[in-house]
Amino acid sequence: MRPLTDEETKTMFEKLSKYDKILKLATNISRDKLVSVGTCFGKFTKTQKFRLHITALDFLAPYAKFKVWVKPGSEQSFLYGNHIMKSGLGRITENTAQYQGVVVFSMADVPLGFGVAAKTTQECRKVDPMSIVVFHQADIGEYIRSEDTLT
Repeated sequence: MRPLTDEETKTMFEKLSKYDKILKLATNISRDKLVSVGTCFGKFTKTQKFRLHITALDFLAPYAKFKVWVKPGSEQSFLYGNHIMKSGLGRITENTAQYQGVVVFSMADVPLGFGVAAKTTQECRKVDPMSIVVFHQADIGEYIRSEDTLT
């Protein structure tokens, strides 16, 4: 694994800050002192955007500020890589902004993956049941679907 450039480090922490403000504190650690113990948090795309991997879920879920819970009937759909519709939304954290990074949980508080809020909490109350409320980003089903490419 190669060390990150300054620009890559900045991009990675900007992406992580969308999921929890506590992770911004990691920017106080200098790049040469930041160590990984073998868990891949994500990768950079060719356009230099940071894409979180599902392997980071166990580290981010306990500290997530914005959460979404899906109904049992919609869990499987999300785990197959689909977005979450209003009809599958169980609960959502109050004051979630549009395009805010969220951690997706089952109703039994089991972390299922990452997403981006398509609507604010207030908008979610008013939209029709077939509207997308959370855009899918990553889910634990990727362990099986992308077994060969996850590192």
